[in-house]
Amino acid sequence: MTQPTASRTLAALEKKVGTALFTRTTRAVTLTEAGVDYLARVEVILAFLDEADHAARGTGELRGILRVAASTSFAVRTVIPRLQAFKDKHPQLRLEFVLNDEKQDLIGEGVDVALRIGALTDSLTWTAKKVGVVRRVLAASPAYLERAGTPTSPAELPRHSIIAGPAGRGMEGWAFTKYGKTTSVRVEGRLLLNGGEGATAAAVAGLGIISAGELGMLREFQSGQLVRVLPEWKMGSADINVVLPAGRAAKPSARAFSDFISAEIRKQQALLD
Repeated sequence: MTQPTASRTLAALEKKVGTALFTRTTRAVTLTEAGVDYLARVEVILAFLDEADHAARGTGELRGILRVAASTSFAVRTVIPRLQAFKDKHPQLRLEFVLNDEKQDLIGEGVDVALRIGALTDSLTWTAKKVGVVRRVLAASPAYLERAGTPTSPAELPRHSIIAGPAGRGMEGWAFTKYGKTTSVRVEGRLLLNGGEGATAAAVAGLGIISAGELGMLREFQSGQLVRVLPEWKMGSADINVVLPAGRAAKPSARAFSDFISAEIRKQQALLD
């Protein structure tokens, strides 16, 4: 569909509904509050039609496009390497990934299923299923620790070069717990990155100590490129959630992907337990 045709179609829809569904600027077209509500309700109807088609075929074959949102690092390390089995089972389904280490607008980007780590703040039009936990840990390369020394307590961290990735940015301090005692240390990042992959690469390059999810650095721990720092101190954890439209609004393909990736994440978690 061409841009002029799409504009006329959207204008006709707004005229029929009787209210503005989109905010238009020279740079973008975004949904109004009424548009967000309208889309959420229409998606329920479309999902019913999709499920009816799916049931009528009676073959279990999924078709169409499935849009999956996730952070870049989590997708690259945990999802994509395990995707072939799902593709083999549903060869007619097209998968489209929306990757971003920042918070994503699920409705605005037309996402069908999202993988989220940490606190959830979405509206009640989405439902979340906890499928795992990511433990936050400190890590550094052997070369960095040989050069700068290995800290023996959290109090020594301010004297080290700190890499602040997505998991460690915007925090007043890092909290540590040992034997039931909690201590907080204020640190200042010498190197700030907004992407998990970049932060991990910086740690591997010997640029400092990183605080990140253990699952996201599993490959580097296994290869010896990174080692744990202060492993006897706990730093807390974050839930891994699969997020779907509430109730029956989720596509059959979204529910199938949710079941598949939930099982795969649990297998990956078992390697860390």
